[in-house]
Amino acid sequence: MGADKNTRPVLILLGPPGAGKGTQARRLEERFGLVQLSTGDLLRAAVAAGTEAGRAAKAVMEAGGLVSDQIVLDILADRLAEPDVAGGVILDGFPRTTVQAEALDEMLAAHGERVTGAISMEVDDAAMVERIAGRFTCGACGEGYHDSFKPTAVEGVCDACGGTEMKRRADDKAETVAARLEAYHAQTAPLIGYYEGKGLLDRVDAMGDIDAVTEALVVLVERLREPA
Repeated sequence: MGADKNTRPVLILLGPPGAGKGTQARRLEERFGLVQLSTGDLLRAAVAAGTEAGRAAKAVMEAGGLVSDQIVLDILADRLAEPDVAGGVILDGFPRTTVQAEALDEMLAAHGERVTGAISMEVDDAAMVERIAGRFTCGACGEGYHDSFKPTAVEGVCDACGGTEMKRRADDKAETVAARLEAYHAQTAPLIGYYEGKGLLDRVDAMGDIDAVTEALVVLVERLREPA
């Protein structure tokens, strides 16, 4: 995948919860000057700024409704017009469905732009459940551990501070993680086929070492940034 001359990269990072999208997006920001645009952050910022789209979103949320795709697109369009994203963006959390992907294509085309690449961070579901469900932290100092990959030297005692109160996030339970993965495959994974059909998809094994995943992504983004 290559970028057209004078067209900033618009990159979509796909992958289920726990695949490491946030970590890798931050690394790509630092490496290439791309800006990660999270749907949740965009909504909160637009509401706080009181933009037209932000006011529309606030009214819907205060009424207990779901913000429409059109409002999200309007907020994204406003954000893409700001100067700090001229070097390119990584979209996080949008699109989530093929209907949203089609609407995004139309919005970008209206501004003379297009999605320049989508990267699917591939995971093994069973291994992902083990990876996430095994996480716990020290309640005293926040040091992170894992049942299989990074256990404490002495069971129940923090290596860093000696604390004995260990915490696990409620949504890190195995059954919760499995349900989130199932929801991802049902709703969002069809995007993989959508972008593959357009010749815009690349895949990266997200189960490996974090640095190795970063390097694989760097190679793809460097190719993305080359003029077509």
